[in-house]
Amino acid sequence: MQYRTLGRTGLKVSAITMGTFTFGGEGPFAMVGKQGVAEARELVALCADNGVNLFDTANMYSTGTSEEILGEVLDGRADKDDLLVTSKARMRIGDGPNDEGASRFHLIRECERSLKRLRRDHIDIYYIHEWDGTTPVEETMAALDTLVQQGKIRYPGCSNYSAWHVMKSLAAADRAGGARFATQQIHYTLEAREAEYELLPLSVDQGLGVLVWSPLAAGLLTGKHRRGADAPEGSRQAAGWNEPPIRDEERLWRIVDALVGIGEKRGVSGAQVALAWLLSRPAISSLVVGGRNAGQFTDNFGAVDLVLTEDELQTLNDASRLPLIYPYWHQHNFARGRFTEADQALHADYPDRHYGGRDPLV
Repeated sequence: MQYRTLGRTGLKVSAITMGTFTFGGEGPFAMVGKQGVAEARELVALCADNGVNLFDTANMYSTGTSEEILGEVLDGRADKDDLLVTSKARMRIGDGPNDEGASRFHLIRECERSLKRLRRDHIDIYYIHEWDGTTPVEETMAALDTLVQQGKIRYPGCSNYSAWHVMKSLAAADRAGGARFATQQIHYTLEAREAEYELLPLSVDQGLGVLVWSPLAAGLLTGKHRRGADAPEGSRQAAGWNEPPIRDEERLWRIVDALVGIGEKRGVSGAQVALAWLLSRPAISSLVVGGRNAGQFTDNFGAVDLVLTEDELQTLNDASRLPLIYPYWHQHNFARGRFTEADQALHADYPDRHYGGRDPLV
């Protein structure tokens, strides 16, 4: 296993994080998986034995059952103090007026509930699961700082924020001299590269670690889904799962064709190629992968040691690159001589993409 530093912190996290989205399988989560304690124990042991030190859950996954199962499994392990746990709050978890959001009331209450379910005295990374535009960011960041000062969480993070949401939150924390986000958890894949416009450059600039959720696009990038074929039996799509949204199916199949082609030449799976590409990207700390069986996890572990060649990376980038939208095409034309490392997190993949028939900087 490879270990990476989480942003500007001193925390080392495994390049693969075990996602526990499938633990419990209550309500709509049953479409993805419904692992009980016994099956979860086997999969956690497999991940830990392969060097995974980070386990991801949330209070909303099966309405807390995922946390309960993970807590029971980890509580019985001799190495439990060496294993890191993340959880999240913000989503609706009840019918009451304060059963969602990022208010001080909701975050502190939900953190304390999560700690009981997880059978731990602290959560290593605690995410705001989604933006809350009705709660002042000053209140949210102060609540997270309180939890840090109380020792209930080690590092605050955010998930599914836009770049201006993140920056507004970081500014509030800095003004108050409190704990700031150490990381964000985002959706980012070869098919969904929108994070490159702002979220990745922001992470480089502000020193945030990046964890990626659903790095295989809910299985669409494993190579098992192919052009013109029905969704494989047992897949999320066959069960009716509709995330992530696919806006350009032809582009998706172009990407899958590239993944499978490289995988066949290298003797590896399409999934390993897709994950290896992500691990080559700026600011990436860890990929949150889930699985219904040991074989899926074992295959994903192989991505850590897979180093793609420049030609292979170019093939994948050519199949998946998004348009250089405004203001980035204008900056690419006129500001390239003064780009920072953060700017290059986007622009490095757009060589000579100037407009007007010649390079404006020449």
